[in-house]
Amino acid sequence: MNDGPPKAPPTGLPYTPAVRAGDWLVVSGQLGMIDGALAVGVAAQAQQALSNLRSQLEANGATMAQVVKTTVFLADLDDFVEFNAIYADAFEEPRPARSAFEVARLPFDARVEIEAWAWLGA
Repeated sequence: MNDGPPKAPPTGLPYTPAVRAGDWLVVSGQLGMIDGALAVGVAAQAQQALSNLRSQLEANGATMAQVVKTTVFLADLDDFVEFNAIYADAFEEPRPARSAFEVARLPFDARVEIEAWAWLGA
C-alpha cells in the first residue's frame, strides 16, 4: 500500500527512496553518498548515510525520533565498532531496534547502507 508519491527527489534508480504506507514510512537503504560520490572511509560514509536518512525522513514529514527499526549493512564487520560510535550519536534513547549484517558487496562498493522504518501514528 502506497499512500502517495515520495516527497524526496527520485534517484534515477528503479526504486522509491521513501514510501508511506498508512502510519508507516519506509525509507530505502541510504548510502554515504553526497553529490553523486561516496564519502571516503567508513566513518564518513556512516555519517553521510545517516544524514541522507534524516533528509529522507524530513522530506516526508518525519524525524529521527520516529524511527523504530533500522537495518544496517556493512561491507566488513571489522568496521562495526567504528560504525557504532557514529550511529550512537545519531539517535537519542531509546534508540531504534536494529539488525546489522556483513554483506558481500554494496552498491557502488559502499562500506555502509542503512534502511529504516518510522512510525508516524499517534
